[in-house]
Amino acid sequence: MDNNLFTGKIGRGLQSLRSLIMLDISNNNLSGVIPSWFDQLQDLHSLQISNNLLEGEVPISLFNMSSLQLLALSANSLSGDLPQAISGYGALKVLLLRDNNLSGVIPDTLLGKNIIVLDLRNNRLSGNIPEFINTQYIRILLLRGNNLTGSIPRRLCAVRSIHLLDLANNKLNGSIPSCLRNASLGLGRGGYIRRLFIIITFFLWEHLYDAYRGGNLKLLFGLDLSKNELSGEIPIEFGDLRKLHALNLSHNNLSGVIPESFSGLKNVESLDLSFNRLQGQIPPQLTELSNLEVFNVSYNNFSGVIPQGKQFNSFDMRSYIGNPLLCGQPTDIRCIGNTFQEADYGVEAVENTIDMVSFYWSFVAAYITILLGLLASLSFDSPWSRVWFYIVDALVHKVRKLLW
Repeated sequence: MDNNLFTGKIGRGLQSLRSLIMLDISNNNLSGVIPSWFDQLQDLHSLQISNNLLEGEVPISLFNMSSLQLLALSANSLSGDLPQAISGYGALKVLLLRDNNLSGVIPDTLLGKNIIVLDLRNNRLSGNIPEFINTQYIRILLLRGNNLTGSIPRRLCAVRSIHLLDLANNKLNGSIPSCLRNASLGLGRGGYIRRLFIIITFFLWEHLYDAYRGGNLKLLFGLDLSKNELSGEIPIEFGDLRKLHALNLSHNNLSGVIPESFSGLKNVESLDLSFNRLQGQIPPQLTELSNLEVFNVSYNNFSGVIPQGKQFNSFDMRSYIGNPLLCGQPTDIRCIGNTFQEADYGVEAVENTIDMVSFYWSFVAAYITILLGLLASLSFDSPWSRVWFYIVDALVHKVRKLLW
C-alpha cells in the first residue's frame, strides 16, 4: 500500500490482521500518531511507515516486538526522546528514524544485540556519542545532521565489521582516533547476516542514502566525519583501511599533511579533504589509487607540484581551488623544478609593462616634434604653405556645401 495518496489516520482495521508479516504504508499522506496496538501483531517482521505526516512519540512497545526485524519511520514529524531502557530491542535488525524531530541523547543501549543498521540522521539529538554497550553486529551507523558534541568515542574502534560510519555535520571536536583503523570498513563474514546486509546496503543506497556525490560508487563502505570541529592531524593508520571506498574529512580544522600511507587505500573511490588547514605537497603516490573517481583538496594550504598521470589527469581546477601555492595542471601556474613560478610571471609582466610605457612616451614625443616642425614650416611664406592653405580652404568649402 505504499506510494499512494492515503490520508487520515492509520485505521484500526489493520489490528485484526494478526498473521500479518509485512506492512508497508510508506510514501502516503497519513497523519496522526503511530497506534500503540501495533505490538499486538506478533508475527510482524517488517513495518514501514516512512515519508508520511505522522507526529508524536515513537511507541516504546514497537522496540520489544518479538518478531519485528525492520522498523522504518523516517521522514515524518516524530518527536520526543528515544527509549532509554529497552531490553535488547527485541529482534530488531534495521532501525530507520532519519529526518524527524527526535531530541534528547542517544541511549547507550540503543545498539541491541541484533542491530545491523541504525539510521538517526537529521534529527535534533544532542549530547555525546554513547559508549554503545553492544556493537557486535552493527554494519551501518548513520548519525549525521544532529547536534552531537564531544569527541569520537574509542569504543567505536571495537566495531570490527562496520561498513559505513557517518558522523558528519555535528559538533564533534578533538582529534580523530587512530584506532579507527581497527574497524574493518569492509566485507565481514557470516552467512545469513552477510546476505541480509548486502540486501540492506542496496536498499539504503538506492532509496535512502545521499551522503556521497560526484561519482557512482561501486560499494558503500565509507567513513564520513565531515562538517565537524575535528582538529589535529590525519592518522597515518587510516592508510590501513584497505577496503575503504569513500573517505570524507572535509570542513574540519585538520592540520598537517596527507599521510603517504594513503597510497594503501587501493579501493577508495571518493576522497574529500577540502576546507581544512592541511599543508605540504600532495603525495605523488596517490596516483596509484586506480579506483579514485572523486578527489577534492580545495581550500587548504597545499603547495608544490600537482601530481599527474592516470586518473589524476581527469581532475579539474575544482579539486584544487583555494591553494594558491600549487602549480602545474590544471592550474595556470607554471612549475620549474619542484617550485611554482608565480613571482617570475609578475616580474616579467612588470618588465613588459615598463617597456610598453617607454614605447608610448617615445611615440608621443616623436609625434609632437613632427607636428611642431610642420606648424613652424607653415608659418613662413613658401610654396608648401600656400599649397597647405589651399587644401584647407577647399576642404572647408566642400564641407559648407554638404551642410547647407
